[in-house]
Amino acid sequence: MQLIVLWDVDHTLIDNAGVSKEIYAGAFTALTGIQPAQPASTEGRTDRLIMRDMFRRHRLPEPNWPTVEAALARAGEERLGDLRRRGAALPGVRDALKATSVQSGWVSSVLTGNIAANAHVKLSAFGLDPLLDLPVGAYGADAERRPDLVAVARERVQRGRGLPSGVPVVLVGDTPRDVEAALATGSGIIAVATGIHSQAELAAAGASVVLPDLSDTAGLLALLRIFAARENVPGRP
Repeated sequence: MQLIVLWDVDHTLIDNAGVSKEIYAGAFTALTGIQPAQPASTEGRTDRLIMRDMFRRHRLPEPNWPTVEAALARAGEERLGDLRRRGAALPGVRDALKATSVQSGWVSSVLTGNIAANAHVKLSAFGLDPLLDLPVGAYGADAERRPDLVAVARERVQRGRGLPSGVPVVLVGDTPRDVEAALATGSGIIAVATGIHSQAELAAAGASVVLPDLSDTAGLLALLRIFAARENVPGRP
């Protein structure tokens, strides 16, 4: 059985302890010379949209994306030490990633609103990066809308790892936007209530599977195997 598992990063795999918002603020200040009037609004959005919103709220012109991405990468690298000191891998995550990474025929990567450089910073801070196939993941520079990242990851997995187009995809994430991305693309969803959204909120968003966290490795693998066993249906993405 083959399967593509795509994990969200912030509040699904790690607790960034507020460092993520500091990265956006640092990048904004580096580009504008002023402190943002309020923290970035994140909640599952891509870095492209998060930074665009910050510029619009301050009635400032948005620099070209390569300039913004470079500022974000510098701000993330500068805060690696803060993240290590204040943040943490969430309960069960290390065991979950280890178990998923050794399953025959499975590709385990990320689907995250973070740019690739900052996703790597956040995962490497807690030694999680070797447990994920990061080159075939989808990141916040790849598209503005989260659902569009699913196609990016699918294509990278197919080209880079040789999996056929009909392999099931499962997203694992903590926000209604993760659920939306799965439902919009015909992907499976395992929602985890390790962020600001409750299990009830995630279920109301449409998630058929909602976990309190990722601490039950055996239970998580059993759920993923159910998704892997689903046959490709004509017309399904």
